[in-house]
Amino acid sequence: MDNIFIERLWRSLKYECVYLHAWETGSQARNGIGRWITFCNHQRPHTAHGGQPPAVV
Repeated sequence: MDNIFIERLWRSLKYECVYLHAWETGSQARNGIGRWITFCNHQRPHTAHGGQPPAVV
């Protein structure tokens, strides 16, 4: 079950964040990925949580 969660997380991260940006440095990538993770946890609704973000649940 844990593997399914990680696979979905990486897939979403790649397609919604990494593939859409052409970062030139590692620090730019770290900042961009950090912003995406913050968005995913605090703003993006998740169907498994009844349409609420994980931070609210």
